[in-house]
Amino acid sequence: MDATLVLRRGRLVDGSVVDIAIAQNQIVAIDTDLPIEAATELDIEGRLVSSPFVESHIHLDSALTAGEPRWNESGTLFEGIDIWRERKASLTIKDVKQRAISALKQQASYGVLFVRSHADVSEPGLIALKGLLAVREAVKDWITLQVVAFPQDGLYGAPQNESLMEEALRLGADVVGGIPHYELTREDGVRSVHKIFELAQQYDRLIDVHCDEIDDPQSRFLEVMAGECIRSGLSSDVTASHTTAFGSYDDAYALKLMGVLKRARLNFIANPLINITLQGRTDTYPKRRGVTRVKELWQSGLNVSLGHDCIRDPWYSLGTGNLLAVAEMAVHVCQMTGQAEVDACFDMVTAGGAKTLNLGEGYGVEVGRPANLVVLDAKDRYEAILNRATVRTVISRGKVLVETVPPVVRWSGEDKG
Repeated sequence: MDATLVLRRGRLVDGSVVDIAIAQNQIVAIDTDLPIEAATELDIEGRLVSSPFVESHIHLDSALTAGEPRWNESGTLFEGIDIWRERKASLTIKDVKQRAISALKQQASYGVLFVRSHADVSEPGLIALKGLLAVREAVKDWITLQVVAFPQDGLYGAPQNESLMEEALRLGADVVGGIPHYELTREDGVRSVHKIFELAQQYDRLIDVHCDEIDDPQSRFLEVMAGECIRSGLSSDVTASHTTAFGSYDDAYALKLMGVLKRARLNFIANPLINITLQGRTDTYPKRRGVTRVKELWQSGLNVSLGHDCIRDPWYSLGTGNLLAVAEMAVHVCQMTGQAEVDACFDMVTAGGAKTLNLGEGYGVEVGRPANLVVLDAKDRYEAILNRATVRTVISRGKVLVETVPPVVRWSGEDKG
């Protein structure tokens, strides 16, 4: 068997130490002491080899715009939307492309090779969408990008928004988005969810809705989404993002809702970096954590992934694109500190994200799968999150895309031990 690249002594997430052979952009063999030679061989020295990180929720159209035209002084979701409305008036396709590709390169350096980005489709020129569709084509040889048609101002927030959504789908958006809690009325919110499912079936698209991203315990569009999943038969194609109000529901209603969610089998995305920052701004004390019930959803067997959401934009002025930072925040905010829980948080930025994006056999460290891998300076998932481990090597489409040398700490003078 011929191979172009062999990784020697890599440690998989199950703890086994193996060699991995790659040829024609695919994994062709995984075993101990493979009797295969290749032009390039990398000795992994027992470090963790994982499937790449999956960014299941980000807004690349607004990335790297923090402070333009002004800072979000209140720190709220709603001021962020107002600032973005001002900033997007000056959007150009070139502007969107440059910032998005810069952010993607930053994420790829941290081992992210699959990304789902929302594109605002609430302005008549659809500049954000067209820019990200151009980016999807430009980066396809090294990173996979899904684009969500996202009506930031509501599907029914303006007379033209519904037709703009359909135009976005005709142009090639991969996913139908929505924001029912930001519609003008609850009735409009419910109507928007019904329309989203209708459009997804009409255009054969996935669904990813910003759902109940608000502290209001009366915001209950998640139950509407779940009902639509059950009636339509859609489940793995559907994702509810944020659902932060779920953390504010009383337990009696939450228990009833969880039973419906188990029937619906939709995916969930939590964005702990952003929602611990945005939510609870009107609280005095105690302040709510502002994140959905991640642990309970995971314990119920539902698929949960984690997203970075924002990288230096009107909603969040920080962010590096490192999903290990997101997983670490989830460990804290969601109180998932048990060994299996920490491992689960790692899985939520890898395999869980892959399930959300419906990657199927296009993802995973298995023979016959595409050769997309990352090598981390850690021996297991716990250590990767603990140290925000350096991603030493990123392999995309069977080729080394990025190599990073971890920093070296040297003490001066005599032995400090």
